[in-house]
Amino acid sequence: MEIKVVKKVLEANEVIASQNRRLFREKGIYVVNLMGSPGAGKTTLLERTLLHLKDKKRVGVIEGDIATSRDAERIAAHAASTVQINTGGACHLDGNMVRGGIGEFDLDQIDILIVENVGNLVCPAEFKIGENDKVMIISVPEGDDKPQKYPLMFQVSSVLLLNKIDLLPYLDFDMEHFRGDALRVNPRMEIMAISCKTGEGLDSWFRWIEERTSRSAS
Repeated sequence: MEIKVVKKVLEANEVIASQNRRLFREKGIYVVNLMGSPGAGKTTLLERTLLHLKDKKRVGVIEGDIATSRDAERIAAHAASTVQINTGGACHLDGNMVRGGIGEFDLDQIDILIVENVGNLVCPAEFKIGENDKVMIISVPEGDDKPQKYPLMFQVSSVLLLNKIDLLPYLDFDMEHFRGDALRVNPRMEIMAISCKTGEGLDSWFRWIEERTSRSAS
């Protein structure tokens, strides 16, 4: 019975996510579902991305958290249109939550919508929200064994951002092992090694999101 219930929940979410996606397509908005564990660097990546895209693209942000609006306050400081969604305990955002959130935006004034999902390496991967791409960020301190432990997150992601590479000299992290495991799980995934602190590698990410946005709008 539990399996049937879960299936119904996912099917219902699929319908709403498709409706969201249709609306985004009509408005010419490129949507990123940014996923990763707590502390991986999602919000700092967002801040860096907003600084880069300033005066280039109009960006809206949905911040998903179980509680508090701290991340949304950080993002709003960059003058981005920001909506906070508190799940009250749920470990992910779903299509219905995002549908409620986008009602707070003027969608005609947005080119890119970035949804920072709740910090978790499991649940967010299962729920579509109407995005064009899922992007996963993981940090070096989390360890190099995550592709094997959390394969679904890697399977559904278009891009894997390996953050905090400035810490590699101080940690036992096997880059070759990590990259090999990640590509075995998802051979089509692009992997970018970055440091949101130093800025290393971020140019590749900036180029990727700009190219995807342009492609989506054409």
